[in-house]
Amino acid sequence: MKAIINISLKAGVLDSQGKAVHHALDSLHFNGIEDVRVGKQIVIKITHNDEVKAKEEVTQMCEDLLANTVIEDYEIELVK
Repeated sequence: MKAIINISLKAGVLDSQGKAVHHALDSLHFNGIEDVRVGKQIVIKITHNDEVKAKEEVTQMCEDLLANTVIEDYEIELVK
């Protein structure tokens, strides 16, 4: 089983990386882009197949290490 974790800055937190990408896209003449937010994705292979236990463990990983929950949100997707 794989856990796919998408981490992004919370709404209202300044995304300087997103602003830089937005500016670069503007300078390359890509029109109609209102906003850019940059995040990260982490993929973890899990050996056991218990979805409930896997979700609990990955949530704990996010809370303890993978995400800075003060400024970041995360979403977890489990794929068999």
